[in-house]
Amino acid sequence: HVQLVESGGGSVQAGGSLRLSCAFDAYTPANVRMAWFRQAPGKEREGVASLASDGSSIYANSLKGRFSISIDNAKNSLDLQMNSLKPEDTAMYYCASDSRPWQGSWFNDAAYAVWGQGTQVTVS
Repeated sequence: HVQLVESGGGSVQAGGSLRLSCAFDAYTPANVRMAWFRQAPGKEREGVASLASDGSSIYANSLKGRFSISIDNAKNSLDLQMNSLKPEDTAMYYCASDSRPWQGSWFNDAAYAVWGQGTQVTVS
């Protein structure tokens, strides 16, 4: 079955960078979209960035210019490059994917059937 495994989280000082990776199964049905979400303590999960199979991407408005989503099909990895990190970026970061057509917001949890376990990012 489809599995997503995140890695790359950790603790970093404000202004630093981290690169998160999400390993996915090479034999899964083609993903129409993949995304990164995050959830800070006491807050709802929110969309960070999403990448479509046609290469188009969207970002949370507050993160544009600092975060970059990309996919490496040779390594079966969805990556999230995070630069100029701020304490408010502290959260559990989740990778998600789905192969179904979807008409609503790509930052809606319901748009993704498969989720990873998450990787913690702490910015101090």
